[in-house]
Amino acid sequence: QVQVVESRGGLVQAGGSLRLSCAASGSIDSIAAAGWYRQAPGKQREFVARILDGGSTDYVDSVKGRFTISRDNGKNTVDLQMSSLKPEDTAVYYCVFFRSLAMPVWGKGIQVTVSS
Repeated sequence: QVQVVESRGGLVQAGGSLRLSCAASGSIDSIAAAGWYRQAPGKQREFVARILDGGSTDYVDSVKGRFTISRDNGKNTVDLQMSSLKPEDTAVYYCVFFRSLAMPVWGKGIQVTVSS
């Protein structure tokens, strides 16, 4: 059974940086893309960033220039480097692996809190 686990969230002051990590364990193949979503209190889950199998990336406008997604295909890991953090980046961040031949696999989420 495939499991996805996020790590390295936490509390940071505005303007600071955090690097989220995500690892998929178990038998996972045919990965088409990996990404990060987030959900702030009282809001719907929103797309943050994704990286396709070929390496191309997409970001929500609000994080462009501040966040960078990267992936190690051999290790089935995906990271999200977050810089110049703002209080509005506070949310639970979720990692997801999209597979070509099966349903996506989501992590349980990790809290990121940015204090002003």
